[in-house]
Amino acid sequence: MAAAQGQRSDGAGEMDGAQGTVADTAPPPFRAAVDALRETRLRPQVEIDPTRPPQRLAPFAYALEAAVVDEDEDLADGRLVLLHDPAGHEAWKGTFRLVTLVRAELEPEMAADPLLPEVCWSWLTGALQARGLSCGEPSGTVTRAGSHYFGGLAERPPASQIEIRASWTPREGAGGVPDAGAHLAAWCDLLCQVAGLPPAGPVDGSVVTLPQRRGPRLS
Repeated sequence: MAAAQGQRSDGAGEMDGAQGTVADTAPPPFRAAVDALRETRLRPQVEIDPTRPPQRLAPFAYALEAAVVDEDEDLADGRLVLLHDPAGHEAWKGTFRLVTLVRAELEPEMAADPLLPEVCWSWLTGALQARGLSCGEPSGTVTRAGSHYFGGLAERPPASQIEIRASWTPREGAGGVPDAGAHLAAWCDLLCQVAGLPPAGPVDGSVVTLPQRRGPRLS
């Protein structure tokens, strides 16, 4: 999926991979959005850290990677990238863009469900709607893959994995700043749902979660 046209960073949006610091020369709307990401309170099962962002998607970028951990087991992993182009981007129809990757292992019976891709995509849109967020130009893919092991690995049971890649343009508020914290919280709702955790709050009977399972960590 092409989240943005190949545009080389001018370096102003680069961050320290360990501390997640943003250059003082970054535009105020971008710095405000990053501050909102840092200040968002998340479910205790979500472990999140800044990571080095991509350098060619936009002049300014900030990235987070997260894992859903329950009883020392990794149930799902993901990465969320905030992109900013002060001049605007034709494909985004805005100056900000959120790009995400979420993946987790599946139980074989769940992986065989023909409606799984549609359900997973609805989790993303539903997570945003549940927090009252609107977005523009959403796009993405839902991929499921299966692995069978042979030879020296033949004792391993077959494994299946779901992967959601998506991007969307958050609505900008006062000062041209999107509610980045709310988008992060919605994304973590999606991550927990893919991990098979029960919803944090009351939901109606139409919400479906995946069985809990151990998921792979992002490399």
